[in-house]
Amino acid sequence: MITILNQTSRFIRIHLSRGKVLRLGPRKEGQISTHDADGDAVRQLVADGTVKVMGEGPQAGASAPANPAARTDVHGHHPRLSGGRRGDR
Repeated sequence: MITILNQTSRFIRIHLSRGKVLRLGPRKEGQISTHDADGDAVRQLVADGTVKVMGEGPQAGASAPANPAARTDVHGHHPRLSGGRRGDR
């Protein structure tokens, strides 16, 4: 797997093999296979500077400075932002 980063301030769609599409939001990263990274669509986006290839592996490019919008892993539980509810529910 290869991690790629959208460097623009707009949403992009990358057409992959077998009719799949990767949708990346502004400044977000996603993973594609090495086979798809060799495709014409990805090569053209890299040449234009729209997408940056971060690296290989399951954890490639997952550092905080590379993606400032990354959230911590909350597993479906959201932190309580207000005083809370009355009683335990």
